[in-house]
Amino acid sequence: MKEKKNNRLKWLTVRVSEAEYAAIQKQFQQTTERKLSSYARNILLGKPMIAEVRDASLQEVISILIHMQKDFNGVANNYNQMVHKLHISDTKAELKAWIALYEREKVKLFFHMETINDYVKKTSKKWLL
Repeated sequence: MKEKKNNRLKWLTVRVSEAEYAAIQKQFQQTTERKLSSYARNILLGKPMIAEVRDASLQEVISILIHMQKDFNGVANNYNQMVHKLHISDTKAELKAWIALYEREKVKLFFHMETINDYVKKTSKKWLL
């Protein structure tokens, strides 16, 4: 059974002064909410808000590690495409030796990528709790 989508079709516009906006931003940044719209919706609907419990110093580390993880995944994808093209090309003795060399390098690359992925997941879990 499909769940019913909760489309938000109605707009609510609120005008605030610079001082009010600064106060709202300050309170918003002290919560775990990521979007100001979600924060405002929860406040207006009287839902409980969770104060920030994350280690703020880890936030930059997490964003960098996630960026590294995406970069490594892209490198692995490109590497796989390259090796695939080599496998379907004309096979000569030199080409076979080249493929064997790069297959070993691929194993090393994937090992390091898996290590980084595991570290990012472990650190993310610790950070998100």
